[in-house]
Amino acid sequence: MRNILGISAYYHDSAAALLCQGKIVAAAQEERFSRKKNDERFPHHAVAFCLKQAGLTESDLDAVVFYDKPITKFSRMLESYLTVAPGGWATFPRALPPWLGEKLNLRSTIRYEMPELRAETPILFTEHHQSHAASAFYPSPFEEAAILTVDGVGEWATTTIGQGRGNEVSIIKELKFPHSLGLLYSAFTAYCGFRINSGEYKLMGLAPYGEPKYVDRIYDHLVEVKEDGSLRLNLEYFHFLRGLRMTNSKFDQLFGGPRRQPETPVEQRHMDVASSVQVVTEQIMLRLARHAREVTGLSNLCMAGGVALNCVANGKILREKIFDQLWIQPAAGDAGGSLGAALAVWHMNKDQPQPRTVSKPDAMQGSFLGPAFSDDEIEAVLKGHNATYKKLDRSTLLDEVVEVLGDEKIVGWFQGRMEFGPRALGHRSILGDPRSPKMQSILNLKVKYRESFRPFAPAVLLEHAPTFFELDGDSPYMLIVAPVQPEQRLPVDASKHGLERLKQLRSNLPAITHVDYSARVQTVTAAQNPIFHAILKRFEEKTGCPVLVNTSFNVRGEPVVCSPDDAYRCFVNTEMDYLAIGNFLLERGAQPQKVVKQKFHPVPD
Repeated sequence: MRNILGISAYYHDSAAALLCQGKIVAAAQEERFSRKKNDERFPHHAVAFCLKQAGLTESDLDAVVFYDKPITKFSRMLESYLTVAPGGWATFPRALPPWLGEKLNLRSTIRYEMPELRAETPILFTEHHQSHAASAFYPSPFEEAAILTVDGVGEWATTTIGQGRGNEVSIIKELKFPHSLGLLYSAFTAYCGFRINSGEYKLMGLAPYGEPKYVDRIYDHLVEVKEDGSLRLNLEYFHFLRGLRMTNSKFDQLFGGPRRQPETPVEQRHMDVASSVQVVTEQIMLRLARHAREVTGLSNLCMAGGVALNCVANGKILREKIFDQLWIQPAAGDAGGSLGAALAVWHMNKDQPQPRTVSKPDAMQGSFLGPAFSDDEIEAVLKGHNATYKKLDRSTLLDEVVEVLGDEKIVGWFQGRMEFGPRALGHRSILGDPRSPKMQSILNLKVKYRESFRPFAPAVLLEHAPTFFELDGDSPYMLIVAPVQPEQRLPVDASKHGLERLKQLRSNLPAITHVDYSARVQTVTAAQNPIFHAILKRFEEKTGCPVLVNTSFNVRGEPVVCSPDDAYRCFVNTEMDYLAIGNFLLERGAQPQKVVKQKFHPVPD
């Protein structure tokens, strides 16, 4: 099998990934092309991109692999409904038609969606957590490692501990539905008024504004946790087996009132609830990591699954030094399952298993696996919008961008191949000066149009990271939260509570320092990320500061931009000051005054 296409679809974050001779050639989420956030539909655009990137057609594929086993998942759903019958009857009729259509007979569905596949091309299936485990281990820099996968639910598994050695990935232990750390966290996400499967990072960002007052209440009433990190949910407080809501009235009573409605003010109670479940999540993840070390005896850890995007918990695991090294799949959620499915089939094919060669720093190519656009393609788009722009050589572009960044201007930065995974890593980013006291507020309210409490991440040259952050090692994929170094911190008024703490300057880099003196760090090297490294290096030479604010190039409810057209539309519909796209620089005030509509489908929180 030379060319293997992996697919995830029909739940959330559909994606496609392509291997050619075992090398990751391309990977992308469907949402980036369709402009529908968390798009769950069949990834037509992502598949087309992957094939185009490799110069292939559907008929050139040697296998198509789906990232879980739908029949097993359907049997779990049926068994779950029967267990609570007739309690689940309100939702069961709604869930059934898609399963009787495209989901249950996925081989036929995939052949229908990909009509040029050869009849002899096999369509294969991996288990959901096998896909996560494969995505975590095979691209990692380790010869052998423990593997921890944690999410809501796959077929039956919600958490697994496994190990990778050579080209083999094996699952040693698993926790089964309905007992799930991911579902517990999602329940609190919904209770605090955020959208499940996309709002969990908002809950994590809200947590430092509260106090963990409800930790004991969570342990006493909602979840029993054993020393090995396994858990049991008290289903008397949850509604996900019986209806469309995650929680019920008993849950509301436990935390002093009904769930927060989206777009209503965040109360102190919500902040305290968020803080409490975050602490519980960190404690459970630490127990799981310790148990993974114990049962595998291995010194390195790989992680994937949606809960592996909880970068605060990841930072705790790293600082506890349970393992010598930690590597997290940058597309840790369901999108990354497409890549894991393809990798699992390549390396563990029963007929012809393929050996594994470890790549350094890893095999993800900085996670720049999406499309890139030439200057000619970019200029054609700009001309189509009658945009005002200037074309510069690369050195001059860097100089001019650094100059405006130093003047507290906000720059859209569109360069190279798009990132695979939820984080913008310096190719589809919005940049700002982290030293600016007003940058965090301006970015949230005038550019991103999102909640004021949301923090921003720093990108820092790797060699300078220890000067600013208590970080042991690197963090190229922005998946580790680390404390800001004490010597960088500023004193604050300890009497302030909740969102009152938001306006206090907490460090010499106030735009990227969260209220608990933490930051979600991205370390940058020239070898892994040359384009972004160049702008950081030039900013350091100009200002003495080797750090920039790096947030994703999108607005609230919109996927990260993919194409030059997406970038221009987003740019002119916000209060961004400049756009650096390829070798072109645009000033917002110089653009035509006509309205340019954005091509995306807003997703409510």
